[in-house]
Amino acid sequence: MRVFARTALTIGLLTLAVAVATAPAGAAPASDMVGHLYVDDNTAGTNTVAGFDRHADGSLTPLPGSPFSVGGAGTGSGTGSQGALQLSADGRYLLAADAGSNEISVLRIKPDGGLTEAEGSPVWSGGNEPVSIAVHDNLVYVANAGNGASNYTGFTLNAGGHLTPLADATFPLPDGSSPGDVLFNGDGSRLVGTRVGPSLIDSFTVGSSGLLTAAPGSPFAAQGPGPFGSEFSPTHVTQLFVSNAHGGAGNGTVSAFDDAENGVLSSIGSSPFADLQTAPCWVEISHDGRYLFTVNTASSTISRYSIAADGTLTLLGSTPFNGNGAFDARLAPDGATLWVVDDGSNAVSGLRVNGGDLSELPSSPTSLPAGAAPFGIVVT
Repeated sequence: MRVFARTALTIGLLTLAVAVATAPAGAAPASDMVGHLYVDDNTAGTNTVAGFDRHADGSLTPLPGSPFSVGGAGTGSGTGSQGALQLSADGRYLLAADAGSNEISVLRIKPDGGLTEAEGSPVWSGGNEPVSIAVHDNLVYVANAGNGASNYTGFTLNAGGHLTPLADATFPLPDGSSPGDVLFNGDGSRLVGTRVGPSLIDSFTVGSSGLLTAAPGSPFAAQGPGPFGSEFSPTHVTQLFVSNAHGGAGNGTVSAFDDAENGVLSSIGSSPFADLQTAPCWVEISHDGRYLFTVNTASSTISRYSIAADGTLTLLGSTPFNGNGAFDARLAPDGATLWVVDDGSNAVSGLRVNGGDLSELPSSPTSLPAGAAPFGIVVT
């Protein structure tokens, strides 16, 4: 038995020595894969979605077969919006806005993270130039921004990945509205949309059939020019936060609203709250509801706020990062990393989250496929 043990140990040591001797010079061991990251590339012609493995150290490596064709077409140019790529409620599908072909693509997520088109995909978005998608359970709403057919349009998504238009669920918008975002609150009882052009916020209640009822007084005047990104608190379903992007150099703000049972929006505290940066466009809130991050596109910074129980914001500071022309942001499921799509540099930046503090990852930014004009992100 001792002879066998000594022999096994000798063989093990020799194997280890051979592995070390034959490893490429300077190679670092791959860290564990903890999830995936996807970006709507918005490529002209056939649109694609770039997919990556996410590793424990924050690095990204492209999935085999990435970028994945989605069937529709992108615009091939910067298209600012929040939520152009969304995950289905059951985590089985991605929904991608194809702004160049007026379609929505549904992509099945395979066990290895790869993507394949669902049967019947893509489908008409119900208007022109879809830019934002909202998902709650099997209900989907799309914001179409193109003149001539700008609207919010409703769909249902079944377990097989079929996206079906919802009857009588199109809410038309005037030309020039330029919707930047559409989203549900946490329990699906409210839906809001931002109109960047006229600086208005649409607010609706959502009926059991999925149809929308405009709140009394909707649309509401924004508290600053260019209301853009928006987010409901994950812990207080009636608290809504909206970035105001067009105030000029150093004059960005973030608004805080209470969304009443009938959808009426009322200001919280001394809202809007100063950002002291330029063009705050995208908003993300920590999963515990304690911190808000807004991406300042023109400043290449991310402002950090604490959120009081009543929704009041306190500016903690702004963190610079290596991105250029940031176009959307999303937290990882564990809340430990904030990922930002950089349209100007065609890349994805990653920042480690520690409470209300941010620090850029050593591996950031990560390049996206050539020809991409990215504008949506999902992290799993």
